[in-house]
Amino acid sequence: MTRIGIILGSTRPGRNGEAVARWVYEHASRRTDAEFELVDLLDYKLPHLDEAIPPSLGQYSQPHTHQWAQKIASFDGFIMVTPEYNHSTSGALKNAIDFLYAEWNNKAVGFVSYGSVGGARAVEHLRLIAGELQLADVRAQVALSMFHDFENFSVFKPGDFQRDALTAVFDQVVAWSKALAPLRAV
Repeated sequence: MTRIGIILGSTRPGRNGEAVARWVYEHASRRTDAEFELVDLLDYKLPHLDEAIPPSLGQYSQPHTHQWAQKIASFDGFIMVTPEYNHSTSGALKNAIDFLYAEWNNKAVGFVSYGSVGGARAVEHLRLIAGELQLADVRAQVALSMFHDFENFSVFKPGDFQRDALTAVFDQVVAWSKALAPLRAV
């Protein structure tokens, strides 16, 4: 069965991302075309990148890197839930991505973002990063507005139309993950 990791890309205290990621996972758990798992970066305690050898060589030395690599390698695709901080993604998510290379290759990725302009700029940065990691980013995206999808900027109340956007992300990530499977088998 195709496995999709839903990566919660914020570690900030009081983060809005936890409610968003749980909403994504709740909707994902109703699907039968893939298995979904919520992956919270808080559970991995990754320090600022501390590997001496570039990740593209796959020679990890730190136990936390091996644990993270094993988790990411177990998936066929990803949905990254990202905040927008200062016109980009969170430092924690960027750091977690930078720890690995081969474990990301030839897999699909979709994005659920949130911020004052729906997190659009964070996702644009992530799309550039995805290309370098041989992650196939899908077109569909959920862009949650802090003004319209959150009450008082903190209580998550997505508009009904966001479910349709989320379904499109699921459909594309699952389809692309399956289509890329032969490349991962090589």
